[in-house]
Amino acid sequence: MATALNAGAEAVQVFSDVQELMAVSEKWPADKRIRVGERGGKKVEGCDEGNSPLNFTSEAVKDKRLFMTTTNGTRCLQRIQNAKVVLAAALVNRRSVVEYLKTNKPETIWILGSGWEGSYSLEDTVCAGAIAHTLITETNSLPDETVGNDEVFGAISLYLQWEQKLYELLNSASHGKRLQRLECYEDLKYCSQTDTLDILPIQKEPGVLIRASRI
Repeated sequence: MATALNAGAEAVQVFSDVQELMAVSEKWPADKRIRVGERGGKKVEGCDEGNSPLNFTSEAVKDKRLFMTTTNGTRCLQRIQNAKVVLAAALVNRRSVVEYLKTNKPETIWILGSGWEGSYSLEDTVCAGAIAHTLITETNSLPDETVGNDEVFGAISLYLQWEQKLYELLNSASHGKRLQRLECYEDLKYCSQTDTLDILPIQKEPGVLIRASRI
């Protein structure tokens, strides 16, 4: 999502169900839509793209709306779409997320990992740890005052252990192994980078994320 919006996509609209995505996107002009579907790391039949960020170039997505369904991420976003503020975070746009939180100072912050089919995932946990650690460090907050739960403490610990070896960690994760079997090596390299995109995907209406105005 961050990559597509950074490349000039008009918005990303998320769906948990493929059939719903097809029905809603059918009402959109064909030259202004891209259907993005992924299940098990593979592109969904009938969709234009899978979930590889490397395909979301400016030439491909500029001024278009992405109608997206994925195995985990879009389902998570749909479940929290009624929250007051919803941001989409990844390692690549960690800095933008942290700056938003530092500027707006929300009373409560929930960092939700989409996981893998309802289970734990290393890549989501290390991303959560990267965000939490940076926020705590830069606001001079003590972890026990700011965190207060074992999950975030564990996520920060994971990040600090692997901070200099994120690509190695993602390759060792179960989803990393899954992507290796699909020969998505460059995707893993791309997603293991930190702070490479100055972009903040923010929900403007339920299920629709756009590029936030500069903080």
